[in-house]
Amino acid sequence: MLSPCTKVCSIDAATGWCLGCARSLPEIAAWASVGDAEHAVILAALPARRAKLDAIHGEAHADRAE
Repeated sequence: MLSPCTKVCSIDAATGWCLGCARSLPEIAAWASVGDAEHAVILAALPARRAKLDAIHGEAHADRAE
């Protein structure tokens, strides 16, 4: 499965999520070694995380590809 990485790698101190892809450091580190089921769990959480990051930092907080 393709990574949700957007090459904008900066961790938000308040949430611990990447400002580009909205994953946590442990999720980023484990991405290549977990299976499709875990990928699906992580991917399902990302829209809500992005919304929270947008609320904290504004929608233009990261130059990420959508």
